[in-house]
Amino acid sequence: MKETVRLTMAQALLHFLDNQYLLLDGKETKFVEGIIGIFGHGNVTGIGEAIEREKTGLTFIQGKNEQGMVHTAVAYAKQKARRQIFACTTSIGPGALNMVTAAATATVNRIPVLLLPGDNFACRQPDPVLQQLEVPNDYTISAVDAFRPVSRYWDRISRPEQLMSAALQAMRVLTDPAETGAVTLALPQDVQTEVYDYPVEFLRKRIHVIDRRPPAKDAIERAAALIAGKQRPLIIAGGGVHYSGATAELLGFAEAFGIPVAETQAGKSAISWKHPLGMGGVGVTGTAAANRLAREADVIIGVGTRYNDFTTASKSAFGENTSFVNLNVNGQDVVKLGGVSVAADAREGLAALRAALLDRAYRSGYDAAELAGLKADWDQEVERLFTMDLQEGLAQTRALGVINRYLGEEDIVLLASGSLPGDMHRLWRTERPGTYHAEYGFSCMGYEVSGALGAALAEPDRHVYAVLGDGGYLMLHSELVTSLQENRKITLLLFDNHGYQCIHSLQRSQGSDGFGNEFRRRDAAGGGLTGAYLPIDFAAHARSMGAKAYTATTAEELQEALIQAKQEPCTTLIDIKVVPGSHTDGYDSWWRVGVPEVSSSPKVVEAHQAMRQRIERARPL
Repeated sequence: MKETVRLTMAQALLHFLDNQYLLLDGKETKFVEGIIGIFGHGNVTGIGEAIEREKTGLTFIQGKNEQGMVHTAVAYAKQKARRQIFACTTSIGPGALNMVTAAATATVNRIPVLLLPGDNFACRQPDPVLQQLEVPNDYTISAVDAFRPVSRYWDRISRPEQLMSAALQAMRVLTDPAETGAVTLALPQDVQTEVYDYPVEFLRKRIHVIDRRPPAKDAIERAAALIAGKQRPLIIAGGGVHYSGATAELLGFAEAFGIPVAETQAGKSAISWKHPLGMGGVGVTGTAAANRLAREADVIIGVGTRYNDFTTASKSAFGENTSFVNLNVNGQDVVKLGGVSVAADAREGLAALRAALLDRAYRSGYDAAELAGLKADWDQEVERLFTMDLQEGLAQTRALGVINRYLGEEDIVLLASGSLPGDMHRLWRTERPGTYHAEYGFSCMGYEVSGALGAALAEPDRHVYAVLGDGGYLMLHSELVTSLQENRKITLLLFDNHGYQCIHSLQRSQGSDGFGNEFRRRDAAGGGLTGAYLPIDFAAHARSMGAKAYTATTAEELQEALIQAKQEPCTTLIDIKVVPGSHTDGYDSWWRVGVPEVSSSPKVVEAHQAMRQRIERARPL
């Protein structure tokens, strides 16, 4: 007879997770670091009791907001290059549903995270249980079914023995570089506590081997033949460069053929800003240098990018006759823009493509002086913005300049939403890979504080700075308390610009006068939100939760606050008061948003016509 162990489903799940390992390039890594959770009646006496009593190597972290704790897990996995994860558990109903937004964030960004929400009683005896969503036409549906469209794998464990097949499938997806994302295992609260004789084989150490996918020889030949006939190639480096650990191969490839490199938000820091081939961000939030090269390129070599609309400027960034070579491990991404597909691991693909082009004695047609001139012009523009003086107060770009110059080259900056990702993608100067952590696939407001905690858990020996706006902080700051509880210092650089100024600017650029996006008092006379700005003391708010905090209204005060913050032993917030609207605008780029064809405002109708003209010049697919 096979050896078995009598365990509840929840107990077996913990022991299974504790014994999962990755093997990549000969290095073995424990895959599941721990579990972040908030307990309710749907999980406290099941998986909660198992966490309390069972002896495992899993770390438990107490979350404060379900969405926030999943953001923490996502940022942890991202900073670990998808080689380690946290699982997240909640009760049923609202606790579970609070994780849906963060699940989508993980899936959009191709980041592994395991979600373990409690679910309705499988036996249905106490039906309807507290917090149960009743669907009268289909009683098999619960609130947790909302995770189906945002999960790469979804399953409901309605019998304890089902855990075995479900857990193995979950690991298959979580460890797959091409298919990874959020994985949801719905755990009915009664089934969590039911006993089964689990085979010891299921609970033993399991090593998931990640074999780097090599490119097909014919694919490399097609890509090399295309590039060899081009004079003005441009590399667009995406997040796949970092996840593959291919930054050295990218740099060697670019140098071998004199090809400039532009970066997506996820790809930024793949090449130092000082390198003569590093042209900075590309697309809607790109630099003038990179966007000019993109427009004039005869071939784009996309490495590990999913070509979202910010990268491609809504498919308007490139010339009509530009060709594409797409090197990506993901089958969905490799076929975009009608490019030559090279389905492969980024590191392996770059090495093979480099060898094929060396055989052809290829060299790009760029003049080194041209690239140096583009870089010099852009560096001059960055210096102008970093030193900008405004009579009204501190400019957002000036504040970023102070911060960028102060931070060390190994310090991590983390960002996600508002106007700051645009400014950071254009202006921020990185020197080391892995120091720029942007969640811009979903651009989820509220990721910043929680994400900073995740990055600090992943990199405990480095300083982590969350760069966020007042809107993002108000949206979700709960895990600030968790950072204090876990003694994981993060520094929050909060830019107080009185509202959602990024969208406020977008409104006005499309004919609106600006509506509903600034934090103003309601005007007693007119009735609208057009009164004075709300005077919010974010530093005092942070102090009330136990953090250290400073306020800066000038560049000099900000410099001093940064010095003091680095010396603080715990989480610290700097409330930076900046002039609203003092962020950067587009440089040779366009972003398509829907503008009404009919409006009482002539400015809106005019903006619609301008949009139609830009659409005519953009690629249809």
